[in-house]
Amino acid sequence: MRCPYCGNADTQVKDSRPADDNSTIRRRRECSDCAGRFTTFERVQLREIMVEKKSGKRAPFDRDKLSRSIMVALRKRDVDLERAERMITGIVRQLESRGEGEVTTEVIGRLAMKGLKAIDDVAYVRFASVYRDFREAEDFVKLLDELSRDSDGD
Repeated sequence: MRCPYCGNADTQVKDSRPADDNSTIRRRRECSDCAGRFTTFERVQLREIMVEKKSGKRAPFDRDKLSRSIMVALRKRDVDLERAERMITGIVRQLESRGEGEVTTEVIGRLAMKGLKAIDDVAYVRFASVYRDFREAEDFVKLLDELSRDSDGD
């Protein structure tokens, strides 16, 4: 692992432990050149997943991109970040366990919306507005009607 401070390729692991969600390993490292200390996280990747985008292009699945979009939806909401991280890990595990090397953005979006709906209704609506490409206020009204119907059925 390269040192983020000086670029040296020779760094040593000083401490390893499971991260809070037990799906990653947290490693404290130290650079042998500049003595800079930094933390890395190691996560198991069961298989390489390609994402088919709406444009038809294909790209490797990027967990960080999924995480960023979910965190934007959750911004300024009173949601435990550890819970959100568990949800993201769950989505990734679902994608990996499908046994397919390729998945569409539609599938990823549906899984993210399902997870957000269980965590926070406002974040769900925020994510849906981008994912479904809302163009007018009526789109929000329809989604909120769906949300209230689903809440009444619980």
